[in-house]
Amino acid sequence: MNTAIQYIINEKGSKAAVIVPFSKWEKLNSDYVKLQNKLALMTGIKVGIAEIKASKRNGKKLQTLSGFLNENNS
Repeated sequence: MNTAIQYIINEKGSKAAVIVPFSKWEKLNSDYVKLQNKLALMTGIKVGIAEIKASKRNGKKLQTLSGFLNENNS
């Protein structure tokens, strides 16, 4: 089984495309999805921290964790 990555070269000799073994593609795609999820989580945390800082500056009271959890149980 050939697991090497292959390149398709255009008429100018430049790499134009890549042929990747399917197992390698599945791994790359899986890693990409994990990174997207991590980025979304980290972005959400960053936004949350910014909201907390803004509320402290403005004196705005934020919802408590227990309030949030009770809201979802209603």
